[in-house]
Amino acid sequence: MLFDLAMDRPVATTWMHEWRPEKQKQEHFFEIQPYFFHPAEQMKPPRACEDYWSEFRHCKSFMNRFHQYYAYGSVPSCHQWKEDYNNCREWKKSRSTETQEALQRSERKRVAEQKNFDPVWELRCEPPKDWHLPLNQDNTQDS
Repeated sequence: MLFDLAMDRPVATTWMHEWRPEKQKQEHFFEIQPYFFHPAEQMKPPRACEDYWSEFRHCKSFMNRFHQYYAYGSVPSCHQWKEDYNNCREWKKSRSTETQEALQRSERKRVAEQKNFDPVWELRCEPPKDWHLPLNQDNTQDS
């Protein structure tokens, strides 16, 4: 993020969208992290509130419900995504510590559940010793 010292506010341009070398050489522009300058920025939710709403809408979609029912035999509960969205909105409005803790607790629980899944296959550190040999085309396996 660029910060304009003359105007004392962040500049809302990105370098990929509008990059000009002469603009970057100006002395009153320098790069900072927003949370170093504004302590209130540390109080941001773990995700944007729109992300929680998008996850809720995806969870409620027909295709997702059909897939979940087909794959797992049950329809998913989307209550937590909506609750997280409401907590996020409340946190942005009132900076309530209760909603902050509830949202952080929900995110920690979601991350812990992701760690419970075992990987599908074991990752290799190096290729097999005979990886460079040609495949045996004579012995075809029935699949």
